[in-house]
Amino acid sequence: MNAWTRIWFVVAIGFVGSAFDVEAQALATALSKPEIRRDARGEVTIICTTLDGVIRYSIDGSEPGAKSGPYLAPIGLPQGGVVKARVFTADRKDKGELASVEFTALPGAPRPAASFVSVTQDRDWPIYDWAKRHAAVSALVRERKASLVFIGDSITQMFGGEPHDRPQPGRDVWEKYYSKRNAANLGFGYDFTENAIWRIEHGELDGAAAKVVVLLIGTNNTGKNSAPDIAGAIRAICDLIHKKQPQAKILLLGILPRSPKPDASRAKITEINQLISKYDGQGGIMYLDVGGKFISADGSISKELMSDFLHPTAKGYEVLAESIEPTLAGLLGELKP
Repeated sequence: MNAWTRIWFVVAIGFVGSAFDVEAQALATALSKPEIRRDARGEVTIICTTLDGVIRYSIDGSEPGAKSGPYLAPIGLPQGGVVKARVFTADRKDKGELASVEFTALPGAPRPAASFVSVTQDRDWPIYDWAKRHAAVSALVRERKASLVFIGDSITQMFGGEPHDRPQPGRDVWEKYYSKRNAANLGFGYDFTENAIWRIEHGELDGAAAKVVVLLIGTNNTGKNSAPDIAGAIRAICDLIHKKQPQAKILLLGILPRSPKPDASRAKITEINQLISKYDGQGGIMYLDVGGKFISADGSISKELMSDFLHPTAKGYEVLAESIEPTLAGLLGELKP
């Protein structure tokens, strides 16, 4: 390449780069900056003029990214905090300008732990889309008037049931035990307690005619919340279930063990389970801890039951279903006197 050719190449590259910069700037401008407002009751609304954009937000101080929770409804924030939001294209490849507003606490507003504060999430995307699953399971529960409902995180989602929007090693087990029981799976991968609270507050149980709700939640909170705050949030979910489905009995499962060997996370789970076991007999709650079924005599967890020492395998789901079956059948009124 001679000198003139090199000069032409550099100029051409610079021109193309400038064109891309202009295009990117135009796109960012087209994705309008969200407007964040809070009313006198402490409800935060986020609006933007980009009709086909998706607002993603945070209330923990982090900057919203492609896997942040979508804004789907007003956010209750009387306790104050920092709300950040930006608009993404539907394919999440491009984003607009960041908006950030800090709100002070309203007079007399309580300051709940993060495990209680209702919020959306989308951490498992692109494995599945959290907002789409919320809409799908809400519709499914309404259409079927589900009488048996499972609520939880990825451990529940991977058990089985529609929609089949991620791998489900427990699918055959689910079909065996629950396909004839008008069951609905409200498990969402990577859900914290606060995400389950949001889902129940926003309609996932509204169309059910539940006889029993099985709740298994909290393992994802163990890395960021205290045992009392997790246990308290689990009780808040039970109370919300009772509010939405007052006739339903709640089978509250102890958080399953995790990690290859006993460690700090196991110890924390034991502490949480000791706390939530005290809810047994209160407000239609029956507590059941089947975690011991997954632990060998030496304290280890076999890969045959949990390949990643967190999520059950097909064999693990069989153990789980068998372990809860006598109690579940009794709560459903299926056992003969």
